[in-house]
Amino acid sequence: MKEVEKIVVLGTGGTIAGTAAQASDHVGYTSAQLGVEQLLAVLPGLPRVLSGRSLVMEQVAQLDSKDMDVATWQALAERCAHWLSQPDVHSVVVTHGTDTLEETAWFLQAVLQPAKSLVLTCAMRPATALGADGPQNLMDALAVAGDAPRAGTWVVCAGNIHSARQVQKVHPYRLDAFSSGDAGPVGWVEDGRVRWSAWAEAPRPEALRPAASCLALVLQTPSAQWPRVEVLLSHACASRQMVDALVQSGVQGLVVAGTGNGSLHSALEAGLQEAVRQGVQVRLSTRCMTGQIVGTALPWPDVEGLSPVKARISLLLSLMGARDGGLNQG
Repeated sequence: MKEVEKIVVLGTGGTIAGTAAQASDHVGYTSAQLGVEQLLAVLPGLPRVLSGRSLVMEQVAQLDSKDMDVATWQALAERCAHWLSQPDVHSVVVTHGTDTLEETAWFLQAVLQPAKSLVLTCAMRPATALGADGPQNLMDALAVAGDAPRAGTWVVCAGNIHSARQVQKVHPYRLDAFSSGDAGPVGWVEDGRVRWSAWAEAPRPEALRPAASCLALVLQTPSAQWPRVEVLLSHACASRQMVDALVQSGVQGLVVAGTGNGSLHSALEAGLQEAVRQGVQVRLSTRCMTGQIVGTALPWPDVEGLSPVKARISLLLSLMGARDGGLNQG
């Protein structure tokens, strides 16, 4: 007899699991108060969305995602890998806070490069709010997870499906807080039905070791031994003092978000050149929310359209040894 397929939901906390003293309070709440089982218990019509599949729930962490740390990333990557490797698991859903969701999504995509659907979802209002958006986002994420499997890591919020590479949080409080910039969403959830964009690209493979050895390296490296990579911003009147201080403190990698098409203040650039001479790896991004650096002679590798915070993750993995080659070879 054929085993019933499973959809696994992993909880990590966030606003979607937050509570407030009053239902009218949309911002004065405490994140990560409800367990994943409580989030799923209130969903109407769950059997219809699951389409005969069974549901497995697991609480991996319980934190406000602004406080995301290496230990939680390691635990989440391990549990995602465990469940995705099970033959009877169709897909995995992760509930997550919005503040660092884009970073976790890119980390999981880069490390796992899943052959099944790995879907992250979230909320901008706590679970106790009038008009809470978490239940609908979670229902939409389950619909995407239950659809025909699409290899890759996806983010579902406000009816939109975003790729892990492109998605960014672009608004501090509105419900539709995420954007994929010029690329646009890869799909939409409409009345419970999933519609993928005809022009949506499959996730680009990262220049990583094979997924199993990459994951093993990430899990086996103690958090204190992870490379230190920081993000800097070029701006009017910028100086090199922050660069010098970071180099002196032992930083191993720097991602600099340049102005416009990757331009840098001359003082900041001088500091970065000295950092490179001292063995620090530097990568260049742009502080612009959409688009990517094009057509310029760059002093260091650019990041192929990755946001600065995602470029930090890729450089970190490169320095750890999980990547084969430089950041711009992915």
